[in-house]
Amino acid sequence: MKKETLDKDILKLLEEQPDISTKEIAARLSAPEEEVAKRVAALSDTREMILIVDDEPDAVIATKRALEADGYNVITAENGSMAFEMLRSDIPDVILLDVMMPDMDGFEVCKRLKDDPAYKDIPVIMLTAKGEIDDKVGGLSIGADDYVTKPFNLKELKARIKTVLRRAQD
Repeated sequence: MKKETLDKDILKLLEEQPDISTKEIAARLSAPEEEVAKRVAALSDTREMILIVDDEPDAVIATKRALEADGYNVITAENGSMAFEMLRSDIPDVILLDVMMPDMDGFEVCKRLKDDPAYKDIPVIMLTAKGEIDDKVGGLSIGADDYVTKPFNLKELKARIKTVLRRAQD
């Protein structure tokens, strides 16, 4: 069952019976109770979600903590393949995407995101140690909404996130 369909069916049952249990919802929808519980929790979390895609754990942990302290719901992926797997169940409000990763680099991930109608409107901020003008232009030309060079200042990154989120809401 697709996430969007499951979410709609769960919402419908919750509207009809606000006190219905997760177990009852799972039984009625013939869905795994664990998945229903996860979807109910996600539906009730109204914080803006940020997906960080980066293979450097130290950078991810520091950025994740700083963004969570500002009230964001932060999820992480270690590489492009994992990011696409996560997108099957969670659609973030913005993606912070490292360029230099094994598996597929950030440019390829961004291109695939922007070519897919389901994900093309998710703002992408490229994060990279590659600060050459050609790299920045390349990232922006394939659809990235912003480009931040590592090491970055967290205050600046937070301001850029707010900016792309504001643009996405317009």
